[in-house]
Amino acid sequence: MSEKIRIETVEKNGFKMNFFRFGHGDKTLVILPGLSIESVMNYADAVAAAYGLFADRFTVYVFDRSEEPPAEYTVDDMARDTAAAIRALGLDEIYLFGASQGGMIAMRIAITEPALVKKLVLGSTAARMTKARYLPVKKWIGMAKAGKAEELYLAFAEAIYPRDIFAQAKDSLCESAKAVTQKELDRFVILAESMKDFDAAEELKNITCPILAVGSDDDRVLGTDAAAEIAKQFDGRQDFELYTYSGCGHAAYDTAPDYKERLLRFLAPDSPR
Repeated sequence: MSEKIRIETVEKNGFKMNFFRFGHGDKTLVILPGLSIESVMNYADAVAAAYGLFADRFTVYVFDRSEEPPAEYTVDDMARDTAAAIRALGLDEIYLFGASQGGMIAMRIAITEPALVKKLVLGSTAARMTKARYLPVKKWIGMAKAGKAEELYLAFAEAIYPRDIFAQAKDSLCESAKAVTQKELDRFVILAESMKDFDAAEELKNITCPILAVGSDDDRVLGTDAAAEIAKQFDGRQDFELYTYSGCGHAAYDTAPDYKERLLRFLAPDSPR
């Protein structure tokens, strides 16, 4: 995919949200990425290349969070704003994939807007935050508030990636940390704090569309039991699938070699791929 991806902005209800799109399929796939220090918009070309196999079957939209979130901003607020942005673009009957914090937003959208979501993929996420799950996030928040960008980048990456991948990436992470701005650190704090009281566990049963949950047996952020806890809420549902990777870390959506193919088989089972 050689054409450079263009960043666009949607304005709705007093907020601005950046997004980019690629692909030319007749179905709509919305991707909600996880919490990050820098905006995923900075890596639009790389994301489009990584999900290139979706381009024939889907038009893919990748959404950021609100450009300037208020000081107090919850996951529920993010879901409300993201759904409003999706509606403002005229999108309907979407296929929705959320990773990590993006998965929390995605499940909340599927709960509150059942007519909007045709199929749902939840990657490396949790239906509720516990003290144990929030602990690494709380440490990242402390580093960001203290302006310790390099320490934050390294701690963040060490938690989400398998150890061998983290070791290979350390030098580039330190370089990236040199360019991060105070505004980006402040925004990271707001987005990270939003997860503290998140709890949608008892409402998952209200999701009516088919669901695929994907986790990893060595998730050092949300724990190895997060995907299984989601699965318990859908016990007996024939349209629910659970898959657990081994050794791929929290960021299995980036590290597992067949992750995108697995998503495509679920979202478009008639795909020739």
